Formats: sequence, structure tokens, C-alpha cells
Amino acid sequence: MFVDDVTIECKAGNGGNGCVAFRREKFVAKGGPSGGNGGKGGSIIFVGDRNITTLLDLKFNKIIKARNGENGAAKDCFGKDAEDIYIKVPIGSIIYDLDKNAIIFDITKDKQEVVVCKGGRGGKGNAAFATSRIPAPHICEKGAPGEDKNIRVELKVLADVGLVGFPSVGKSTLLSVVSSARPKIADYHFTTLAPNLGVVAVKDGRSFVMADLPGLIEGASQGVGLGFQFLRHIERTRVIVHVIDMSGIEGRDPIDDYLKIRNELATYDEKLLKRPEIIVANKMDIKEASDNLEKFKKKFPEFTIIPISAYTKDNLDQLLYKIADTLETVSLEDFNNEFIDEVVEYTFTKAPDPFTITLGEDGIYDVTGPMVEKLMNETDFTHEENTKLFARKIRNLGVDKKLRELGVSHGDTVRILGYEFEFFD
Repeated sequence: MFVDDVTIECKAGNGGNGCVAFRREKFVAKGGPSGGNGGKGGSIIFVGDRNITTLLDLKFNKIIKARNGENGAAKDCFGKDAEDIYIKVPIGSIIYDLDKNAIIFDITKDKQEVVVCKGGRGGKGNAAFATSRIPAPHICEKGAPGEDKNIRVELKVLADVGLVGFPSVGKSTLLSVVSSARPKIADYHFTTLAPNLGVVAVKDGRSFVMADLPGLIEGASQGVGLGFQFLRHIERTRVIVHVIDMSGIEGRDPIDDYLKIRNELATYDEKLLKRPEIIVANKMDIKEASDNLEKFKKKFPEFTIIPISAYTKDNLDQLLYKIADTLETVSLEDFNNEFIDEVVEYTFTKAPDPFTITLGEDGIYDVTGPMVEKLMNETDFTHEENTKLFARKIRNLGVDKKLRELGVSHGDTVRILGYEFEFFD
């Protein structure tokens, strides 16, 4: 089964909590703090693998969850880091963050790695907070939470050459005779339901990857037939080989077929028309093909048309040499990069406010924000010194000053991320 689009949930592991402990061994005077740090949570890492051609494994694995790091322990024992999870995906996979509506990464190389969800760091134990001023702290940190994302993975097949054309024009047959690929071949339309890849070796030693792409029909750019399932894959090809059934034995006009396919490519993305194109007149072993070829050449005198017969393997060498020569002159970056007067404009996103204070319907002020959330997550409120340290950090952040300006006084209740605290002035 060929799967080229999946949506999954990824959850990295949380960091382990730090520990509050003191050495109490016999004959060890003034043992001091010995609480170890927590371990790092496991990350989720996607890896490009050239041996994989489909996202089938991800289709049936909707939730990927890494393990949490272990908590720190006494005697300066650090918690064990959780193992990272490596997910193999085909080369050409694009990873989207659905929550932010942004692209995380585009995997285009074998063994290329990208951290999709980063594991939380481990919290510090009280041994890490010991100083000459505070030799015996009762302070520790909780582990940071791991990232949690809803992601979409879309596969766009990476091939040097893409065979395009209407169904049953001979694309699969052509791929089967010039490479070791064995696509399904039958005498009915839409035999090919998914891209097939094959490595083509030219007699002069050059080689390239050719993709047999599902047949187009009129209206594909609006989703008719295989629609976008085909068109998304042609975006990654450097050269388009347009295969035309020049015999017209199915009652179609080769000229009309060519114009319709060109129109579908332009409707989907006009940039596709800038790709080098090689027109192949197939099924020249059928007697009607010669007359149709002459009409085609008169209609498009500016094009070089290569007549072949994939069935009888006639004139295939000329086609392969032409493709190899064309590939040497083009790069995919030539079509994906656009420069305007060689000026690069950098834009910066303003960092979010560290905290926000709003008045709730019950008359209690709510304090929220990314920095406040971070401090809450790393504070273990079971230890009094941790609570005092949290209060100092909140005060240094400017929350107390802002609350006073809003009229909050000693003894009033303030809500921080859903938890109620008493305000002390």
C-alpha cells in the first residue's frame, strides 16, 4: 500500500525531577546536600531513509510517545536519560506543525535527521544549588515537560525524471524496459495508482532516477481522478518527460491530449511549465502513429519530439541520452529559489510577553504567560524553600509590581495558571 500523507501526534518525554537529599553516612561530618539531577526526556527524531518509499508505518501508528527521564536520587545519583525515538521516513518527506501551520523540516537526504519534538531537560537536585552562602539548600527543580505536537507528514517523491501523460499511454511499460522496476501493466486505465521509481542506466555510464507517475485526466488540478495525489509528486522532478500515445487508438487526439496535460500542470502550479520538457511519441509501432506524428510536428514545430515504441524497445537509446544530457544542465534549485535584485529581507517575530494579567469573571486576577508557565513547571511546591524561590522569581519578573498597579493589596487572592495564591505585600 502506498501512503503519502499522514497526520500523527508526537509527545516527547518529560525530564526527570531533581532530588532533595543530604549525606548521612557514618563518620562523614557535615555531609551536605547530595540530591542528584533528573534525566533528560526522550526526543522524537525523524530520519530520512532511501530504502523506504511509503509512509505506511506511520499510518497505523497515530501516536508516538517517548519515555520520561528518570528522577534524581540521593548520594548524587543522576537520573537516567530516556532514549530518543528514531522514526524512519522516505526521502522527500515534508513535516508540518499543524498547530502553528508551519513547515518544521523538509527531508531531502539519506540519513538526514530532524528533531520533531524535543525532550524536556532534567530538573536540578539540591546538590546543584549549594553555594558558600547557602551550603545546605532544600531547593530542587522539577523536570521540564517535553514538546507535544500534532504533525502532518507529506511525501513528495524525489526523482530526476517524471513520466507524465494520460492513462494507458505506455508510461509503466517504458519504465519497465529501461529499468529494473516492475510496475503493474494492464490494458485498462489507472493501472498505476501510486508512483513507481526505477534507476535507469545509460550505455555511456550515466544514470538517473525515473518515476512513473499516476495518469492525469482533465480536471486533475481541481482534484478530479487522482488529482493532487499525482501533482504533488511532480514538483520534485527536474525534467518532465511527456509521454503521448501517438497512435490515437483509443479515440483520443494526441494534440488535444498534450494541450490538456499542459493546462493541468499550469493550473496546479505555473512554475511546472518552466521545467525542461521532453516530448515522447510512443506506440510508433502502430501504423496510425506516423500520420499523427506529422500532424503533431506541424502544430508544434518548435519542439523536438522523440518517437519510440516502448513495446518493441525501438529508439530508446536516443531518449535516454536526451534525458541524461538535459539533466546535466538543470538543478531543482533553479526552479525553487526566487531572487529579487539579490536582496534578502529578514523579518523578526516579536517575542511574546513573559506574563499577562487579566481580570476573571469572579473578580480574581489571572496571571498567565510563557515565562510564568516555565517557572510553574520547574517548581516542586512540596518543599517550602522551592515555594519561596518561586515567589522571588515571580517578583523579579515584575508580576508583583503590575498587580499593585492594578489595585491588588495584601491578603487578596491571585490565580496563577489556575492555582490560587495569597498576595503578600
